[in-house]
Amino acid sequence: MVDVQNKKKRAVVAMSGGVDSSVAAALLARDGYEVVGVTMRLFNAPNESVARLNKSCCSLEDVEDARAVCRKIGAKHYFLNFEEEFQKHVVDYFVGEYERGRTPHPCLACNDRLKFEFLVRRAELMDADVVATGHYARIRKDNGEYKLLAGIDSMKDQSYVLYTLSQEQLSKLALPIGDYSKDEIREVARDLGLSIADKPDSQDICFIPDGDYNRFIEPRLKRKAPGDIIDAEGKVLGEHEGIHGFTIGQRKRIPIFNSTPRPMYVTDINAESGQVTVGPAENLMKTRLYASGVNWISGSSPTESITAEARIRYNGRNTPAKVRAVSGGAEIEFNEPVRAITPGQAVVFYQDDVVIGGGLIETSLPELSKQNPNESGDSTEPSAITV
Repeated sequence: MVDVQNKKKRAVVAMSGGVDSSVAAALLARDGYEVVGVTMRLFNAPNESVARLNKSCCSLEDVEDARAVCRKIGAKHYFLNFEEEFQKHVVDYFVGEYERGRTPHPCLACNDRLKFEFLVRRAELMDADVVATGHYARIRKDNGEYKLLAGIDSMKDQSYVLYTLSQEQLSKLALPIGDYSKDEIREVARDLGLSIADKPDSQDICFIPDGDYNRFIEPRLKRKAPGDIIDAEGKVLGEHEGIHGFTIGQRKRIPIFNSTPRPMYVTDINAESGQVTVGPAENLMKTRLYASGVNWISGSSPTESITAEARIRYNGRNTPAKVRAVSGGAEIEFNEPVRAITPGQAVVFYQDDVVIGGGLIETSLPELSKQNPNESGDSTEPSAITV
């Protein structure tokens, strides 16, 4: 519950029309805030029926749902056009990453640039005291430092996509639903008489409602990088029309004839040569990676290696690891092999339920030699990294 000392302050709430952001707005209104709901128009959905069918967002129905909730709780509602920013910072980024043989997470870019940069600026023009979203995560202030925590509901926790937040941003942000489970949020919505209480969650990427990534990406590519499909020994097994059609760990739609009884997976993508390497499942198991653009939630990087748990995909599990800050990023060494370290995805560090920081995966790293004392991990530069 929001501190009673914050009553009568103004909160700008990012409202998608879904149950989570609607309840976030309603909870703030119930606790005395003057709520201003903002729905961001991110793209033009050409076929509204397709968008509704696929439980996307940004449909006219979603906008009206957000307005209806605002009317119910006595809040103002604004519909702001962010199409240009979304195109540049999310769609162009998304296509560009696949063009480079990487696998992006567009929600990271959307949160980082649109919700916590551009929306915060708009909120300042509205004289807002706080910006709120419907993310399942929590914020706590401890000895003058803001901490980001995982949501209570582990099945819905979204702290993974919030690792880019700074101390300044956390000081201006509210996450009202992080202390609730999804079932509890729907119950709160029913208790408050909100019409969206049983509305299904959005699924897939919002701007690709039919889930066909290739059909979306191909006409937007500036260049294609065709090449060979090879095995770990370099033997050519086939050809492909572009690295944008592959991701690490992929099993289906690999245009080769597999003469072995074992499934083959994409284990590496070389953007320069266009080569896609495939191999058996065990070739996906790695223990080390390098991440760039690392953000430390506290505002300062640790001077020594820290013990943490690291997660390498949104719905992945946390795995014990050592994290060492290096120039420009961090090296992560897992206590046990993890599957399909994928460039372009985020790696996020946790200590218990507190997010320490995170960055973008650039590459897996070679296993450390047990015989070489110079590879003890005490240096201050990344080892054998080519990105």
